[in-house]
Amino acid sequence: MDVRVVISIDFGTTYSGFAYAHKVNTEIITNDTWPDQIGPLKTNTVLQYDKNFKNVEEWGFPALAKKPKKSKGKSKNQNASKPIEHFKLHLGNMPDNEKPVMPKGINYRKAIVDYLKCMGKLIKETIGTRWPNVKFMDQVLIILTVPAGFSDQAKAIMRECIYEAGLINIKSSERLQFTTEPEAAAVYCMKVLKEHILDIVGTNFLIVDCGGGTVDLTTRQLLENDKLGEKTIRACGFCGGVYVDKSFLAFIGGKIGPSVLTLLQEKHHGQLQYMVQEFCKKVKFLFTGNKEEYKTFELDLEDVCPIIKQYVTGDKLEQLEEDEWIIELKFEDVKRMFDPVINKIIKLIREQLNNSGTISAMFLVGGFSESKYLQKRIREEFSSKVKNSNISVPSQPVAAIVRGALEYGLNMKKIKSRRLPLSYGIELAPLWKPGDPPERRQTHDRIFKFRRLVEKGIEVDTDEEFGLELHPSYANQTELSIEVYSTTANEATYCDEPGMKKVGELRLDFPDPHLGFQRTIKFTLTFGQMEIRAYARNQQGKSTNAIFEFLI
Repeated sequence: MDVRVVISIDFGTTYSGFAYAHKVNTEIITNDTWPDQIGPLKTNTVLQYDKNFKNVEEWGFPALAKKPKKSKGKSKNQNASKPIEHFKLHLGNMPDNEKPVMPKGINYRKAIVDYLKCMGKLIKETIGTRWPNVKFMDQVLIILTVPAGFSDQAKAIMRECIYEAGLINIKSSERLQFTTEPEAAAVYCMKVLKEHILDIVGTNFLIVDCGGGTVDLTTRQLLENDKLGEKTIRACGFCGGVYVDKSFLAFIGGKIGPSVLTLLQEKHHGQLQYMVQEFCKKVKFLFTGNKEEYKTFELDLEDVCPIIKQYVTGDKLEQLEEDEWIIELKFEDVKRMFDPVINKIIKLIREQLNNSGTISAMFLVGGFSESKYLQKRIREEFSSKVKNSNISVPSQPVAAIVRGALEYGLNMKKIKSRRLPLSYGIELAPLWKPGDPPERRQTHDRIFKFRRLVEKGIEVDTDEEFGLELHPSYANQTELSIEVYSTTANEATYCDEPGMKKVGELRLDFPDPHLGFQRTIKFTLTFGQMEIRAYARNQQGKSTNAIFEFLI
């Protein structure tokens, strides 16, 4: 693969960014030029469509809802379409009723593709201007970051979205590689370890990536030659900064009535989004958790969400009119918005530390890690559990992931091993034997069983192969199809047990049919590269066609 330029993309729930570097001159450049913005290292993961949700009118910062005009009636252009946000959460393993509601006429995959198209256009223009001789589709390697908790299917959907957005020309292209967000941050923080004189082989350190929608954790071990191993299974939870915003809206719902809040979400999402923006800028981002520093904030509903006056009724209306449509956010109110989210993060960290043992450092990265209150709570809870109380936020934590991902792309050998969060195996059909369940007996006296290839929790090298040697089922067989499964259990017998999920299908060519049953083929799968990859060789040791297709 002829790679001249490496690009890393951090596609986040609330903010997204990219960085790039040439393979020869490896200076890392983090993009800071966005539509209507110069300076920020990320832009908002938001889309503004036309009224029918056919075409994107704005993306990033300009797509955010603008300050609403005070009007008794509805203006012509106001709320022509909702600004679409948080659509990445649809890829997470969470109940459907907790995922953000998408407006009719658009689904989350279209939103992801459209956003990546917009960002992709900017990326191509940026690379083309800086290195005009570089052929984007042939000489650029893309590293895409994903949450630690993303399933194989979610990664496969992201690959398809990248393809549909026109950033790769073949869906299975190796020019697209994945890394997890906390893993990328770990690569970035290796430099910080050196600054703290902690760059000793065997040093364990914890990365807590506090993003908008997810919080991801990984405990890494520094190995020889500046490589990283994974000490424990990476963990992920839905408890990022977005959930503070949700608690704020629940608080507002208590003042205006839940039915009015639902109505605003459905019909006037723009005004509601603007109100959340004001809360974030003037309360959330500034909150330290120290009562003496907090000044009660007055939210003027008439100013930030004027349409609300048309819907509030009854006792709620009387109270708000008496208060002149001003809602006070007192210290305890705001603290209650933060605490459930932070308590979940603390629980995740505690579980990770219980599995990893002593660590020499803990690094907080991601946008939500800049919260002073979050930092305060984590230090109070864990300073005694980290050597020398070494809990820190590296400089520009918002860019830690995208820069670390780029460093990984420039030298993918930095990651030596990963721990598998699941067991993987295939479905085979051996002969049914006495003692096997009679109801599972198939025609031709066969029974479908799960054959484990690799066990959950073990540490595997990124290029380590696991496989089996197979014989043809019939003499002139020319191809073979095998179903691949994952399970949350360490071992299983059948592919319909709880925790079992079909991951995809492996298709193998079986050459030389004239040799009949005398043939063998050995297939192997690698699980340490974030995506499953397949390889196969015939009895002469020659490579033969092996394709693994994810089920999405």
